[in-house]
Amino acid sequence: MTRLFHVSDVHFGREDAAAVAWFDALVKAEKPDAVVMTGDLTMRARRREFAAGLAWLQGLGVPVTVEVGNHDLPYFNPIDRFFRPYRRMTAVERVVEQPLDLPGIAIIPLVTTARAQWRLNWSKGKVSQGALERALALVAAVPEGRRIFIACHHPLAEPETRMSARTHNGAQALVALARAGVDAVLTGHVHDPFDIAHEIEGRTVRMIGAGTLSERVRITPPSFNEIRIGDGGFDVVLRTMDLAPPIPLRRERAE
Repeated sequence: MTRLFHVSDVHFGREDAAAVAWFDALVKAEKPDAVVMTGDLTMRARRREFAAGLAWLQGLGVPVTVEVGNHDLPYFNPIDRFFRPYRRMTAVERVVEQPLDLPGIAIIPLVTTARAQWRLNWSKGKVSQGALERALALVAAVPEGRRIFIACHHPLAEPETRMSARTHNGAQALVALARAGVDAVLTGHVHDPFDIAHEIEGRTVRMIGAGTLSERVRITPPSFNEIRIGDGGFDVVLRTMDLAPPIPLRRERAE
């Protein structure tokens, strides 16, 4: 069995130090095969926040991939945001948007952030044609017989949580990924966990969202997802800091 810890929205600068320490202890004790971090490593994309995030990632001691969240783009410096949006991420660039190849599963990145959009709220998601094509090319290269997970920051379809994603082109991207054979899309952004099965053209693609390890909780306490992948399928278990027993996430169905 392959085990992933799926974590999101740590927001260094507004991280919950106790929650981060709790997660670190579980990684060291349980040794998952990898950690998938689906964006918003930082709060305001400051250098010191990325430095803290890098130290955290290096200390986990397991393979890691990190997606870019809207909070990871420069917030106060418009020149950096438009022309050098990833300049401050050099400390963590070796794990940013990197595919992971694990026993029986491939994890593929998909960018859903944008430097600017034709709407007032730039924190919401967007899937560009180029980003989708790059992800589909990586999916096409995965050897037959492996499960394929996409990792991105914004949910591609609304999970009906307190916070929304409103991802432009998300529905079209989800259809294209289903046609390509993707099994699940791992996301964050909304700070509450979910596991929703979408039936698309005879295939089931699960949208799986992780909570947060930051102070910016919504309904769920600080949490992450444990994903257990075996020969017969995969299960998603919610792990919360309130020490409640791990529980399967509810699986809803959407057409």
